[in-house]
Amino acid sequence: MATEAKVINTGAACCGIEPGSIHEADAAQDGALVDAATRFKALSDETRLRIVRTMVRSKHELCECNIVPLFGLSQSTISYHLKVLREAGIVECEKRGLWAYYRVNTRALMGAVKTLAELA
Repeated sequence: MATEAKVINTGAACCGIEPGSIHEADAAQDGALVDAATRFKALSDETRLRIVRTMVRSKHELCECNIVPLFGLSQSTISYHLKVLREAGIVECEKRGLWAYYRVNTRALMGAVKTLAELA
């Protein structure tokens, strides 16, 4: 014997809050949330957080060859993590000859923090 759920529409809000009283965020705020979510996804990995922390603490831009020995991971794994961080806008990369030098994009990082603070 199957039980079916019945939907009763009385026209009133179920919890006492009228649906029209809840405002949707405007499109600009939604775009900021999408950007922040992308950055938070990139930062949701411990290795990537450690890479960002290492870059922030460094006085100079870091070459990938400087980063690899610090983590005990393969060069291809570090390259992948740097790519994720770069695509999220958290790190910037400058190519000089054969080498790529990385630095943290503090504006993007602080923008994500600001978006999170605005949600609180």
